[in-house]
Amino acid sequence: MRQTFVGLLAFISCIGAASAGDREIKVSDRLQASAETVTEMMQASDQGIPHDLLDKARCVVVVPGMKKAGFIVGAKYGRGFSSCRRHGGTGWGSPAAIYMEGGSVGFQIGASETDVILLIMNDGGMKHLLSDKFTLGADATAAAGPVGRDLSAHTDAMMNAEILSYSRSRGLFAGLSLEGASLRPDERTNQEIYGHDATNHEILGGDFQTPSVAAGFQKALNHMSAKRS
Repeated sequence: MRQTFVGLLAFISCIGAASAGDREIKVSDRLQASAETVTEMMQASDQGIPHDLLDKARCVVVVPGMKKAGFIVGAKYGRGFSSCRRHGGTGWGSPAAIYMEGGSVGFQIGASETDVILLIMNDGGMKHLLSDKFTLGADATAAAGPVGRDLSAHTDAMMNAEILSYSRSRGLFAGLSLEGASLRPDERTNQEIYGHDATNHEILGGDFQTPSVAAGFQKALNHMSAKRS
């Protein structure tokens, strides 16, 4: 019992320090990191995200450097951005800021940072994304997305999932389970980006003009959607 209590205190301290540091990261830096995450994970040789799936996705969520730490009780959190297709289906719209957070219980020790990309594949997944909060595996059906370039034979089977998840891990954790992770809007960051209050539902559901600070992220999505090898 004492070990559990001590471990929990250490875990809370670790997460608190990481959260404070995360708040200091500029919005422009997070947008740039999100753009780099899209480019790198799409271009990851034969293990990259299939372009066909990105082209079929209704929306995308990118969380660069999502943090996870575990000392008996585990937790994960990250701050990133989501974007949906513009009306008419051509090009990607302006980004809406988002939090991803969740927890797990079990004996685990370690820490890592993981880049995460979620592909929202249909209207059901988009409905969850536009809500105030939803949980992967509970509110929305999610599946680990297939990788590689020639995956047409497997694509239809994956279309039953509302969301396909991809992650690239660094550190002591080999991978990341997104089951139970919750997503909710990051309203403060939206205010920083657009200069006024704007909800994720308004940003993702309309044709907001993309501010210059977010142009690189939008460009990366458009480039990867149009790219063919």
